[in-house]
Amino acid sequence: MVGRGRTEFEVGISDGDDWKTQLTKACRLIEVTETLQAEGRYYTAVIEVSFGAVERSIEAYALAMTNDSLQDFQDHQFAYERAHKIGLFTRETAMDMKDLYRENRTESYYGGGRPTREQADAMADLATAVHKFSVSQIRQGGVCLCESQ
Repeated sequence: MVGRGRTEFEVGISDGDDWKTQLTKACRLIEVTETLQAEGRYYTAVIEVSFGAVERSIEAYALAMTNDSLQDFQDHQFAYERAHKIGLFTRETAMDMKDLYRENRTESYYGGGRPTREQADAMADLATAVHKFSVSQIRQGGVCLCESQ
């Protein structure tokens, strides 16, 4: 651990199996997008956090349902490719998600683009849909924090 003194972990993040940790991180990221959207601004942050929620949801599914390890997911685009190979997404959906990620990175980091409310809302909706679908495909339930809200 970095720093000194008493360690304070984020409330709600599971400290059990890696898939549970990734799933509950996704739940918290979705909660953050909702909080940011309620503020009515911060579109860039909503988009970035939504991508994080999508990737943590895919990772949770892969870790729960395969022999993948968390170390396999060191590249952002790997999650989308893996989602297809393990049957979570169709090939077309995986490629569309990967393209969306790549386009956002290109536009946001190197293109100087300004995100819109519509883009932020669409990305937040997509993150929620991917999260719910991933949770529904994991055999073991009762871990998703979103279900208890």
